[in-house]
Amino acid sequence: MHGPLNLTPEALATEAMQMQGKLGAGLDTLRNVDDVEYGATHKEEVWRDGKVALYRYRGDKTPTATTPLLISYALVNRPYMVDLQADRSIVKGLLARGEDVYIIDWGYPDRSDRFLTLEDYIERFLGGAVDYLRRTHGLDAINLLGICQGGVFSLCYSSLHPDRIKNLITMVTPVDFHTADNMLSHWTRGMDVDLFVDTLGNVPADLMNWCYLTLKPARLFVQKYVGLVDILDDKKAVEDFLRMEKWIFDSPDQAGEAFRQFIKQFYQANGFVNGGITIGEREVHLGLVDMPVLNIYAEQDHLVPPSASKPLKGLIGTDDYTELSFKGGHIGIYVSGRAQTEVPGTIHDWLAKRSR
Repeated sequence: MHGPLNLTPEALATEAMQMQGKLGAGLDTLRNVDDVEYGATHKEEVWRDGKVALYRYRGDKTPTATTPLLISYALVNRPYMVDLQADRSIVKGLLARGEDVYIIDWGYPDRSDRFLTLEDYIERFLGGAVDYLRRTHGLDAINLLGICQGGVFSLCYSSLHPDRIKNLITMVTPVDFHTADNMLSHWTRGMDVDLFVDTLGNVPADLMNWCYLTLKPARLFVQKYVGLVDILDDKKAVEDFLRMEKWIFDSPDQAGEAFRQFIKQFYQANGFVNGGITIGEREVHLGLVDMPVLNIYAEQDHLVPPSASKPLKGLIGTDDYTELSFKGGHIGIYVSGRAQTEVPGTIHDWLAKRSR
C-alpha cells in the first residue's frame, strides 16, 4: 500500500538513484562550463556623458526603419537583459525586422554621483541621448522604448518634450504605484527615505537585490537552486542559468538623491495619478503625452502588476493607445521563447503602421 504521493520504497530508491546520477554528471558539467558572457549583438558607443553611454546595435543587415528606436532601461539592473544571449534577445529580434536600435547604459554610480537628481537622468542623460539621435539622423522626433523604471523616465520625458518623441513604447512600466497587489509599493510607502538616504548616501546594490529577492523568497532563494539539480547534466542549460544569475547580481548602486526623489514622488505620492511630479522646475502632466503609445505588460509580473500599468490608458492625452498583454513574468518578457517573436514582432508591426 502507498499514499497518493506514491512514496513506496521502490519509488524513493529510484528517485535517489536519479538524483545521484544528476549530481555525478554535474561534476563533469561544472568542470567544463565556460565563462558565461552576455550580449549577443555587436554594439558601438556613439555618445557619452560621464558614466552614461549611448550604444548603437549592429545587426546582420542594414536597418530599413527611417526613425531610430532608443531603449531606456531601469537604473536598478544592467540593460543587457534585452540582449542576453543569441536565442534570448529582444534586440536581435528588432534588428532582424529592420529596426535601428540604440540603448542607454546608465553605468555604475559611485560616491561622486551621490547628488545626481531625476532631472539629471531624464533631462541631461535621456534628453542628451534623444538630442544626439535627432541631430545625427536629421529628425525632429525619434521612437522611444522605456522599460520598467526606464519607462517611467520615458513618460516623464515625453510629457516634457512631446515634440521630440514620435512614438512611445512602455514595457512593464508602473504608472499607478498604489494598487493593492503592488507589494514593493506597500514596503516603500511608510519608508523614511530622507533618513535612509542621508545615512547611506548611495543605496547599495546588494541591499536593493535583497529587497527584490524577498518579494518571492521561496521561489528565488530555494526553488530555483533545487531546480538546478535537474539540469546539472546539461552544459548549455547550466550556462544559461549562470548567465541569468550573473545578470541578477550585477546591479549598480543607486545615486542617493535620485533614489530619494523617485521614492517620494512615485512610490509614496503616486504622482502620475495624483499629480505633483516635478523634474527640475517643470511639472509632469501625462495628459501632454499626445504621441501614439504602445503599452506592454506581463500578466504574471510580481514587480509591476498589470493593475499598475494599465491605468496609463486613462491618463495620457493620445487617442492612439494600444496594449499588449504578455503571458509571462517580469523577466520572461525578455527571455522566454514566446517573447522572442511576440514582443519584437508586436513592436515592429506597431511602429511600421505609424511610420508612413
